[in-house]
Amino acid sequence: MIKTDVVEAIASDLLNAEKSGTATNKFVDKYPELDETLAYQVQDKLVEMKETEEKTKRVGWKLGLTSKAKQHMMGVHEPSYGVLLESMQLNESEPVSIAPFIHAKAEPEIAFVLNKELKGPHISVADVLHATEYVAPAIEIIDSRFHGFQFTLADAISDNSSSSRFIIGERFFNPKNVNLKLMGFVYRQNGEVAATGAGAAVMGHPARAVAWLANKLYPVNKTLKPGEVILSGSLSAALEISPGDQFAASFDGIGAVNAIFTE
Repeated sequence: MIKTDVVEAIASDLLNAEKSGTATNKFVDKYPELDETLAYQVQDKLVEMKETEEKTKRVGWKLGLTSKAKQHMMGVHEPSYGVLLESMQLNESEPVSIAPFIHAKAEPEIAFVLNKELKGPHISVADVLHATEYVAPAIEIIDSRFHGFQFTLADAISDNSSSSRFIIGERFFNPKNVNLKLMGFVYRQNGEVAATGAGAAVMGHPARAVAWLANKLYPVNKTLKPGEVILSGSLSAALEISPGDQFAASFDGIGAVNAIFTE
């Protein structure tokens, strides 16, 4: 098969897996040529298919593998990224049915919303903060289309870095008024503390993840645009979601965001 056929085949299989709520096998075994570069081409094709089928549009980006522990587990030295679509965004006030998901998990994140373009290849943390209109607490719902969340980096990238849904808190904050690196957070599941830490859990500073993304996109002629949302990466391990679960991510200085799940 030529590469364009491989890209089409993998993207179609991933889209069908998501639509049917049925997990699939890893693709690297079937397509040994699937490397990081080809995987991002698959991701682009998958997102294009979703834009057409769901009549939606791109609204931003998400970071994955932003912690050293996750990178070590995957045998990689840098994060990955995925695309956020308008159809993925949920309202904080509305309960979320887990019926469409295969095996969803929830992660606490910090969302950046830009008011200026960020174009690599030399974007810094200071550049990101200067280009950020506001930050807000967020919860990302990830859902791998692979059996048991078992995949290689190339598989995960192809699968839009396990993107599924996201919720952004309803209050927004100027990043100049908070120390995102030292800002503490508490992540709760059903009222019980599941994780604590600081913003530095994401690459030493959450804005560093956004800078990495802008620089990573430069070789493929993409930029971060004004108005886009960037989820800068999970500050803790992802937690499995069951019907009736309630999650709350609270951050010093920028408030909290909640998510409630039903069958």
